[in-house]
Amino acid sequence: MTTAAEIKERNKGKIMEEVALPDGVTASVSGRIVMLKGPKGETSRKITATGLSVAVSGNSVMLESGSDSKKEKKLIESMRAHVVNMIRGVTEGHTYKMKVCFTHFPITVTVTGNQLVVKNFLGEKTPRKIDLPLNVKVKAEGTDVTIESSDKEAAGKTAAAIEQATKRANFDTRVFGDGIYITLKDSKEIK
Repeated sequence: MTTAAEIKERNKGKIMEEVALPDGVTASVSGRIVMLKGPKGETSRKITATGLSVAVSGNSVMLESGSDSKKEKKLIESMRAHVVNMIRGVTEGHTYKMKVCFTHFPITVTVTGNQLVVKNFLGEKTPRKIDLPLNVKVKAEGTDVTIESSDKEAAGKTAAAIEQATKRANFDTRVFGDGIYITLKDSKEIK
């Protein structure tokens, strides 16, 4: 059996970080891809940083760097934050709420298949269509749009794409408030 001094000596010059997995969450590593499964779905992330290695040890995810430089410390902390967001996604899910606002022409928002369709935006005859990723659930009810996913990036990108599809360049939003806007980002209210 190895002693604490031997482990400390073996890991000298390296940074190690451990992220504990809650009950009901399983992790696996395949090459440079970390995959998590939980009650709300599954998500994966590729590790692009060359100095980092990831392993699953028991009921935790271990992150390790090759050296103890400042750059490696920043990379480890960033990857740790990504793993924590992945854990939250597969246990609770990530939710974005959006509000349909109009003052001139009533906007109709519907979800058909894997597309969100915005009709009558500023009186336009042609509807605007936004393609939705497969791992994102979008519900449109009246003037409320709800986006849910186990992947935080997918939910955020979908919300941004919807907001950008109804954005008008060179118009003051205080006067021309028509559009679809993010009001709640992962339990944080946007003002």
